[in-house]
Amino acid sequence: MALTARPRTNATILLLSSAPLVRAAMREILENAGYVVEPAGDLGTAVDRLANPAINLLITHPYVEEIPGYEAAKYLRGRNPRMGVLVVAGLPDDTRLRIPAELEAFEIFPRPFTAAELIEKVEMTLQATAARLSSASTPYK
Repeated sequence: MALTARPRTNATILLLSSAPLVRAAMREILENAGYVVEPAGDLGTAVDRLANPAINLLITHPYVEEIPGYEAAKYLRGRNPRMGVLVVAGLPDDTRLRIPAELEAFEIFPRPFTAAELIEKVEMTLQATAARLSSASTPYK
């Protein structure tokens, strides 16, 4: 599956999913769109991947094997506060995702989605993250 559109940014994505088939499919979509993907099947591997300071975005699920996905995202974001977070959720109204204080800084993206929709959401999340970082670094007058 080759997508001809190239991302508007040169971004590196940390892809955390304990489901090998999901991880492989999403990795293929993202790499075909021109992103660099650092795959991780568990939290320990994700922490190791954060040694790459170029990681711009974490994509995870609400549930990974060792820990709820939002807890993993909070932990990983704490290690790299400049990274955006996109949580790919099974259902948009999943009651387990109703933890506003935990998720307010994360983008939630419901399944199912197409490859094009994933690329579009990734770009939107990267742009929102860049804007957040830009406004946070702007000195107050």
